[in-house]
Amino acid sequence: MQNDEFKELLWQKGKELYRDMPWRQDTRPYYVLVSELMLQQTQVSRVIPKFKEFTNLFPNEHALAGAGLADVLIAWQGLGYNRRAKFLHQAAQRIVSEFDGRFPQSEPDILHLPGVGKNTAGAILAYAFNHPAIFVETNIRTVYIHHFFNDIEAVDDKQIIEKLTETLDREHPREFYWSLMDYGSWLKTQGIRNVTSSKHYKKQPPLEGSVRQVRGQIVRWLAAGDCDERTLRRELHADERFEQALAGLQSEGLVMATDGRLHLTK
Repeated sequence: MQNDEFKELLWQKGKELYRDMPWRQDTRPYYVLVSELMLQQTQVSRVIPKFKEFTNLFPNEHALAGAGLADVLIAWQGLGYNRRAKFLHQAAQRIVSEFDGRFPQSEPDILHLPGVGKNTAGAILAYAFNHPAIFVETNIRTVYIHHFFNDIEAVDDKQIIEKLTETLDREHPREFYWSLMDYGSWLKTQGIRNVTSSKHYKKQPPLEGSVRQVRGQIVRWLAAGDCDERTLRRELHADERFEQALAGLQSEGLVMATDGRLHLTK
């Protein structure tokens, strides 16, 4: 497919498949940051109601930075991967303490925020500031592999970035990426599951039977209140995964023990 033909198709699909989301209605940087961290490993349909709840509780960086981590973790319940909540909390604190409460607008400064890598920084630049940043994620891979690398078994992100750079609408990057996201999501519903052709594809291990599952159970239980370890073990029917899960949560600062009782870090 020629680049001009692709761009025309993409704009057409963007109009046909546009999905309304709160962080598209209001593209303030804080909303984009919250949505990007929530959307990591989580479907849009699950994120939208949690996003609304979360931003009602913590409407801006100052509100989130001033909250206790335990309250943030409780508000995060249902999304999993609780480290993302801690990163978001730390990012808000850094924005308030190091950037005087003003969301940073340069890539190096945005990358300085906890939990933000190069692709997340690119998404923030594009969606919040309408900057023609280059970034790659699953839906983008789906679209570009489908149209330009369908016969290649191991597609490197460098190849996708080269083609993305050629076809990016630099005058309307925000809408361009929205179109990519919606088109890529739609392609998956049509049975296009080509991301396994990407060199960077990593299959997410199943939740059932994993240490991650026990981590989530511990956080959910402690969200209801403090508890001694013996009771927690009994209530969760602890098996060999429990030690690793609890130790990981404590080393990451999500769970603490005070006077023999476990609790979410306050």
